[in-house]
Amino acid sequence: MRSIRPSFTARRGGSARRTTSPVLTAVALASALALTATACGSGDAEAGGEASASAAAEGDGKIKIPDNIKDKLKEHGIDIDKWKNGAWKNWDKDDWLREADEYINPIIQGLWDPDRMRDAEDPDNAVDDGDLSGDQGVTDPTPAPVDAKAVSPTYHANAPEAGKVFFDSPEGSMVCSATVVEDPAHPGKSNLVWTAGHCVHSGKTGGWYRNIAFVPSYNDQGMTAAELQNAAREEVAPYGVWWGDWAQTSDQWIEQGGSTGGAGASYDFAVIHVTPEKGSGGKSLEETVGSALPVDFEAPAVTKVQSITATGYPAAPPFDGQALYQCQDRPGRLSINAADPTMYRIGCTMTGGSSGGGWVAKGSDGKPALVSNTSIGPVTAGWLAGPRLGEEAKGVYDSVSGKFAGQ
Repeated sequence: MRSIRPSFTARRGGSARRTTSPVLTAVALASALALTATACGSGDAEAGGEASASAAAEGDGKIKIPDNIKDKLKEHGIDIDKWKNGAWKNWDKDDWLREADEYINPIIQGLWDPDRMRDAEDPDNAVDDGDLSGDQGVTDPTPAPVDAKAVSPTYHANAPEAGKVFFDSPEGSMVCSATVVEDPAHPGKSNLVWTAGHCVHSGKTGGWYRNIAFVPSYNDQGMTAAELQNAAREEVAPYGVWWGDWAQTSDQWIEQGGSTGGAGASYDFAVIHVTPEKGSGGKSLEETVGSALPVDFEAPAVTKVQSITATGYPAAPPFDGQALYQCQDRPGRLSINAADPTMYRIGCTMTGGSSGGGWVAKGSDGKPALVSNTSIGPVTAGWLAGPRLGEEAKGVYDSVSGKFAGQ
């Protein structure tokens, strides 16, 4: 089995142990700390939390880093100037701070330029998709492949909540898909993004990724790869680049997840709180893109869902990661381990890069809602599977929303 992961590495099926309690692990992508004066717009103030305080420009135009941010950076051995100039590329295990409760994610102006965004993918390293040795629960027959259909541009007009998550890992620059979701603490003004857990944390053998940023409606006009070679940043990211100043996933993913197999896949989800790189005139992400999806944590059982639509930017061949695609199918059941929640599975030919993309179905109130996200798929790219969102997912979502509730 292959994970539909940004690194496109294989994940062999194995037993995923469920933790005895749904204790949530947060990563404080502490401080959306602007590294140039132009980043200190009104949008930064919405990031919230003492750890997310903005840098302030002094009279001479230089950035003054708040003392509390300096202290947090020092705690993790980070020199902000060296970090800005490339120190974040040091992935030494001792410095990666896998066990740290907090993770510093300062904004680096212009880091995600069009070339870097376009090239954010790694080659596939797949294995036989027939290895599902960990299956112990109910699994329906493998669904027939459903050809992914290109979303018509502009993407914003047809799927305004969709976008890409970019981040750096020890293997290089990576990409996932993601969805703008509602924030109950800020109705109509959400800064929350839903994606897969493996798009923010590498699982049991690693730690939190760096330079995590979200680009809504990436390549909104649907330009070809050749056309994107000369595209301006505003064309590639028409609604701006939004940096993660807080992210959270499940303890199960952190303790079980890995680069091969299906371990932890039933809990492979994450929520990112974002702030604009250059400010957005005080507007939230939801106001900027004009939409956000509700999340349904009480969606019907897999067998009662009539149809699910998965959206993402597949990047592994035959796709190139530059265009938005969708698959629609009636889901079946996939069980990696009898002790873990049964996953949704649909026929779909999307490949790596689509991971983290939203799955939409009629929620418990009969209206469209996000009910899952792409997590894993086979070598042959004929199907995708995603977690069924329940108690643990709601805990992650509520925790991130609550963190910024008073701001």
